[in-house]
Amino acid sequence: MLSLQDAKICIIGLGYVGLPLAVEFGRKFTTVGFDLNEGRIRELRAGTDSTLEVDDDELSSATKLHCTSNVEDIKDCNVYIIAVPTPIDAAKRPDFKPLAGASHTVGSILSADDVVIYESTVYPGATEEVCVPILEKESGLTFNQDFYCGYSPERINPGDKEHRLSSIVKVTSGSTPEIASFIDQLYATIITAGTYLASSIKVAEAAKVIENTQRDVNIALVNELSLIFSRLGINTLEVLEAAGTKWNFLPFRPGLVGGHCIGVDPYYLTHKAQEVGYHPNMILAGRRLNDQMGHHIAATLIKLMVKKKIDTANCRVLIMGLTFKEDCPDLRNTRVVDIIDELQDFGVRVDVYDPWVDSQEAKDEYGIDLVQSIEPGIYDSAVVAVAHRQFREMLPEQLRNLCKDKSVLFDVKNLYPADKVDGTL
Repeated sequence: MLSLQDAKICIIGLGYVGLPLAVEFGRKFTTVGFDLNEGRIRELRAGTDSTLEVDDDELSSATKLHCTSNVEDIKDCNVYIIAVPTPIDAAKRPDFKPLAGASHTVGSILSADDVVIYESTVYPGATEEVCVPILEKESGLTFNQDFYCGYSPERINPGDKEHRLSSIVKVTSGSTPEIASFIDQLYATIITAGTYLASSIKVAEAAKVIENTQRDVNIALVNELSLIFSRLGINTLEVLEAAGTKWNFLPFRPGLVGGHCIGVDPYYLTHKAQEVGYHPNMILAGRRLNDQMGHHIAATLIKLMVKKKIDTANCRVLIMGLTFKEDCPDLRNTRVVDIIDELQDFGVRVDVYDPWVDSQEAKDEYGIDLVQSIEPGIYDSAVVAVAHRQFREMLPEQLRNLCKDKSVLFDVKNLYPADKVDGTL
């Protein structure tokens, strides 16, 4: 069995999750960061992270980290940590292609006594049901005899500079008691907040998937409250602030639910639930409700423009923000595109402005040509869709000046006083 002193770590996948992990381990252990994207490897070798999760000084501090796209460079490692995306397909079913591909890669170079740890969000049982058979087939080795596995779910919050990898408690698990202890000790070397050793891989998998499912259901509740209160002529934020004076009222806010976690992870759990014969009513109802919010915002905007007698067939609308959350360049599963698509279905000309987003990435991912600057006085409506710092710093008057005299301002994120805009959630 491996000792901490002998650990040679490989991180598979150098995105929002994998890179911070590689940097932390690369300060203490011989670490290789592996990613198939050669452009990503070039930028990291040049000392820059385009995701902005790791700054240049942090990256340079990982003196034992080497980044590569060459499988030959990771053959000598003995601890493989897989941190690749786990998306859903068009039918909202788990898409295991990235995870299976990473497992094939690791399996092809696996040696006796190696440890493979998964961080990607999956349903309970996926590590042992989906990944382990691939490792066994590719390596010719036997699970829990020749090699071992663990699961330690990622808890990275993109763009959050307060809750970092090392300051978030890390759940760990292993396929045997001895391996579980080794994995827990390994993570404890970089996690200052401490670790929590789960009793099994399945428990750790389940803990991760319900974290975001719980948030999704709670946001769905306040989104539904917002739909109700808008029909009653009540400001939702004022209601939530009043209710929030009670000590145990949870401070959720209505809004778009996108990103790589909250808008995706629940489908992994519901898929597995249906496989074992249970239909998860509440979780799926929450998902449907959250997925419709972009269409609701667009339809509400159209109604507000009609009330102001704005010609919706010949109008121009500015969408401010495209990322799935504020102050980060992450476009994964952003639901702002639902607003854009719905408005375009109405025949509206839509301009999208986001100072955080790479224009080519927006074009490649969603076919959207971002405007590089905002011209004042030309828009019939403006929608503040993401609470970027640049938008938070704007005064309501500055926002209004972007539009014509007769216009509609819709504040998805409740950044401005309700009496300064025409619509909010």
